[in-house]
Amino acid sequence: MPIVKWGETIQEELNTGWSRKIEHDLAGEVTFPVFIDCVYQQGRYDEHGVARHGYAADAPFIDTPRDAREHYSKRFGIESSYRLAKQSLAFTSSQDAGLRLVMFVVSLLLQNSWRYLHWKYVAAPRRGGRRLWNWSFTEFCEMVLRAAWTALGVRRAVPANQPLNDRFFR
Repeated sequence: MPIVKWGETIQEELNTGWSRKIEHDLAGEVTFPVFIDCVYQQGRYDEHGVARHGYAADAPFIDTPRDAREHYSKRFGIESSYRLAKQSLAFTSSQDAGLRLVMFVVSLLLQNSWRYLHWKYVAAPRRGGRRLWNWSFTEFCEMVLRAAWTALGVRRAVPANQPLNDRFFR
């Protein structure tokens, strides 16, 4: 997980030096390894110089600070997928784990459909890669909901100012 610059000792470690592995002491109770990775900005994001990122990782497959950065960069896609899935997840009070799993899978399928349609039909092909136009996931979900209402013939409004039918009188 990434390290936040809260304490004085970790701020000092993250503001100086090169890529390295250190042992960080948290409140004198817990000691864990921290990988500090230095990346040159090269003028990106209007910054120059070195950006230092710290990662707390205690995994056997992470040996260097670069490994920690590459492993955590893969997590970004997973976490954003879960955030998007929560936007289209149906709410239920059921305790049935199978039903909850089906709803979550449908939510992920809806998200993948949006990404495919966005890439295939909305993004404009051009040299150097496609240009993604602004088409939000919530807008896509609303479009799918309107299409479902239309296909199922759901009435969303009651006509007003019309004369009463014979069914209202006896």
